[in-house]
Amino acid sequence: MADVNDATFQHDVIDRSAEVAVVVDLWAAWCGPCLTLGPILERVVAESDGRVELAKVDVDANPGVANSFGVQSIPAVFALKDGKVVDQFIGALPEAQVRQFVEKLAPPRSPADLLVDQGDEDSLRQALVLQPDHAGGVVALAQLLVERGDAEEALALLARIPETSESRRVAAMARVGGGADPGAEMDVLLERVKDDADARRRFLDLLEVLGLDDPRTADYRRSLTARLY
Repeated sequence: MADVNDATFQHDVIDRSAEVAVVVDLWAAWCGPCLTLGPILERVVAESDGRVELAKVDVDANPGVANSFGVQSIPAVFALKDGKVVDQFIGALPEAQVRQFVEKLAPPRSPADLLVDQGDEDSLRQALVLQPDHAGGVVALAQLLVERGDAEEALALLARIPETSESRRVAAMARVGGGADPGAEMDVLLERVKDDADARRRFLDLLEVLGLDDPRTADYRRSLTARLY
């Protein structure tokens, strides 16, 4: 379960839904039915063993997300796959109906899924023989390849699947390569990004490598915008 806000919705819900079904629970602290439904959703989604993820959005604190769904009453629950709403309901349903709603989003795990869960290189390669476009398997194997320096094979693997936030970061790692913290290089590149396309691409890759959790990322994004515009 993740508490999602207007700033993280794209990453935590839209991008994530390319890899796993995401149930979005739009709620508010003053809403009695929301407080009844919330624990039911949390319990039922937890039973999916990772096949479905839950994102909770406080509509009072995050009006942008609420407006994007056109919500007029809560609780409102939306299921997303590949960035699109595939199912929804309004109001606090009984647990049996919530379970039916979630189970439709969580088909049984395939043999490829089970191999990917093991996480070692041999299992990942076997999974991709069974399902060459298995997004989780592709990203996990590409990550292993990048870590040992096989960037070319990693990038070829990632080309099999639609781009997501996770695949984009692993691809950036493959292009950037290992080495020291990217901050010093980014400071130099900032002076060239406006007129040098290669420097701009390199800077964007380094931003991906830093990741959203690095406190410098937001500052570097603002600095890039200032240089370009």
